[in-house]
Amino acid sequence: MSRFEGKRVIVTGGASGFGEAMVRSFAAEGASVLVADIDMAKATAVASSVSAAIPFEIDVTSEEQTEAMAASAVEAWGGIDIVCANAGLPHRQMNMLDLPTEEFDRMFDINVRSVYFAAKYCVPHIPEGGSIIATASIGGVRPRPGLTAYNASKGAVITLVRGLAVELAPAIRVNAVLPVSAPTGFDRNTFGTDMSEKVEKSVIRGIPMGRRATPQDVADATVFLASEQASFLTGVCLDVDGGRSIQ
Repeated sequence: MSRFEGKRVIVTGGASGFGEAMVRSFAAEGASVLVADIDMAKATAVASSVSAAIPFEIDVTSEEQTEAMAASAVEAWGGIDIVCANAGLPHRQMNMLDLPTEEFDRMFDINVRSVYFAAKYCVPHIPEGGSIIATASIGGVRPRPGLTAYNASKGAVITLVRGLAVELAPAIRVNAVLPVSAPTGFDRNTFGTDMSEKVEKSVIRGIPMGRRATPQDVADATVFLASEQASFLTGVCLDVDGGRSIQ
């Protein structure tokens, strides 16, 4: 398939997890992809392993670096068609009242301001028919204890996406994917180690499809929302959760 032949795509957090799967999926369908990540070595490795990809080192909490990212894509390709505002992190699992204030602020810097910056600096270079897809979380609509600040930040992403969808329609579509738990770096950031078998079984019990999400599940949903098959969809926050939200 080559649904994205000639399309110019930015993926933040593109060096691992959901972002890496997005990069590979778009590249496999003909897109040129800018792999934006704070880890330049990993971004370079991912970019060099697919066709027509370039790495870019970025701290997505930096307005100046986000502006430079957009400028780099425009310099390379003349414009931007699709932006996957995917970069994000959780905090260590704990009661919110025990969470340091700086960690609360960090959740909104990384998870929310980064989407705002990506839109602010990329939209001027996105032609009519372009698309923005943010990675939120099913926790943004069905929060669980221990990750309240993270879930609140993802809830803010959902509202931001819906507001942008109204403001940018009909020229640019803005949507989001809402993943459930997946075996990515998220676990280590949340628990300080990989998820134990006991905890994983408990998580899976709450997912009707009987498993956690994979990065490819999230990439497939993102690619769909960016495609012409979704040309009438904007403001959609797509649950990629195996049914967890209906439990």
